[in-house]
Amino acid sequence: MRGPTLPSMKFPTVNVMLAEASRSEFGLIFVDAAEREEVLPFSEVYRRARRTAAGLVRLGLREGERVALMLPTSPAFMDAFFGVLLAGAVPMPLYPPVRLGRLEEYHRATARMLQVTTASLVLTDARVRLLLGPSVEKSRPRLGCHTVEDVSRGDDLYDAKVAPESLALIQFSSGSTVDPKPVALSQAAVMAQVTALEVAIPLEDGAPRVGVSWLPLYHDMGLIGCLMSVLHYPGNLVLIPPEAFLARPSLWLRAVSRHRGYISPAPNFAYGLCLKRVKDAEMEGVDLSSWKHALNGAEPVSAETLQRFVQRFERWGFSARALRPVYGMSEASLAVTFPPRGRGPRSLGVDSGVLAREGRVESGSRAMVSVGSPVAGFEVEVRDEQGGLLPERRLGRVFTRGPSLMMGYYGDAVATRRALSLDGWLDTGDLGFVVDGELYLAGRAKDVVIIRGANHAPQSFEEPLQSVEGVRLGCAVALGFTPEDSEDEALLILAERSGPEGGPEVEERVRAAVVAATGVRPHTVRMLEPGTLPRTSSGKLRRGEALRRYLAGELLPPKKVGMVGMAVEMARSALAMARAEHET
Repeated sequence: MRGPTLPSMKFPTVNVMLAEASRSEFGLIFVDAAEREEVLPFSEVYRRARRTAAGLVRLGLREGERVALMLPTSPAFMDAFFGVLLAGAVPMPLYPPVRLGRLEEYHRATARMLQVTTASLVLTDARVRLLLGPSVEKSRPRLGCHTVEDVSRGDDLYDAKVAPESLALIQFSSGSTVDPKPVALSQAAVMAQVTALEVAIPLEDGAPRVGVSWLPLYHDMGLIGCLMSVLHYPGNLVLIPPEAFLARPSLWLRAVSRHRGYISPAPNFAYGLCLKRVKDAEMEGVDLSSWKHALNGAEPVSAETLQRFVQRFERWGFSARALRPVYGMSEASLAVTFPPRGRGPRSLGVDSGVLAREGRVESGSRAMVSVGSPVAGFEVEVRDEQGGLLPERRLGRVFTRGPSLMMGYYGDAVATRRALSLDGWLDTGDLGFVVDGELYLAGRAKDVVIIRGANHAPQSFEEPLQSVEGVRLGCAVALGFTPEDSEDEALLILAERSGPEGGPEVEERVRAAVVAATGVRPHTVRMLEPGTLPRTSSGKLRRGEALRRYLAGELLPPKKVGMVGMAVEMARSALAMARAEHET
């Protein structure tokens, strides 16, 4: 499959795009948990970024060096991200420590990311810096760890000229099946991606130039799909902190209504969270009729969730035609396929058994959702195990090629060669099939559960659990494992309980739901405390890591951190930071 031709790019680099947007009337609108708002015009974003760039140069940052950003959604993130770019260096947004009960795990992962990219500097704010000591001590960045506020002091301005082929950004892959990899994106790749997005989401006459996002800015959908795209149009972008959305999902819908949002993306779980947590009283006066592009991506899309979301919120003006299930990945900068605009989602009933045993698409009861056709400039193929092109309705491995693919995994030539062929094709690691020119996804190849010779996507076992009483929504994984008393692989279900009870009754309801949907009876079901299952920085469940921890007896709930525990962690961090600064 081949997408439309990519138009000529309006800008050669992100730096030039920001400078041009600064001449417009548009900007950023930051919304907090109390719905207070702070407006930051792009003219001010550009001025502040040039001031930060000057401070970074004074600090000794050299062009091309990598700078880790550990910041919440805030004006300081913009100062840091665009300041690093204007200094001629390479920003690397990483997630700040948000799960306090998992700090040891956080420091191991963060130190590794800083080390594999040889980051020269960590930029953060005063609050986050209190917890970063162990990460900085283990990785020892050349210029240490500084707050954006300290770096940005002074009145000097700086704006480096960079080439389209230069490295613009390192964003880490989700790490749902392996440790996150550093995806290196050129300036040209980012520009190609936002150009393709504008082709897929054109502004209609009279449409409000407004995007709304609660997505974290260390994730490609939030950073490139929202922030970079709104500069490209240009338009206004309403930004809600992810932690505020998770605590009160109605903030998202209310912001779309208040600002007449035209585009707003989210993963599937966010639509489900709105169904579960948004009260009718919170929707008083809300009008969602301006929302024409409700993108759903970054994780498997549930046909049931989409249908229920429409049924629930259509009385507030939401239209099914706005829903657009999409597909992409960090290695492609973001988007690979989009469905036609204004059509609404298309689902296909598939026989899960035939698909698992024979890799053929036959009519059945499992609803799978199309993620559309290639975006502008991209090609998509589904191949067999020998690399041969498969016809429609045959399950295989998804490959893609296009102008916004990564330069490679930074510093890892072996992993790059494994993923990217010499002729430019990327092995996505996903399984899927094509029907009527549109792609349907069947999960990650590494997550396949093999039962009696049949290859099952874990989602086929997980989706029936969404409505099981006693199971947390979106907090269950299906895994293949070999029990001690057997030589054959069997089905293991690990699920977090939604309430205080999670005993045999809930386990049996889980078994019954899986059998009813798939005909396969789980060998083992384990109910877990909330927060036990490992996740990526973007919230995806890490199935392989969950299995490893389960088999090693290390699948444990997060520690409970009270005020005393927090004080202890801050003291440890301060000592570690002091040691790192002394030895730098």
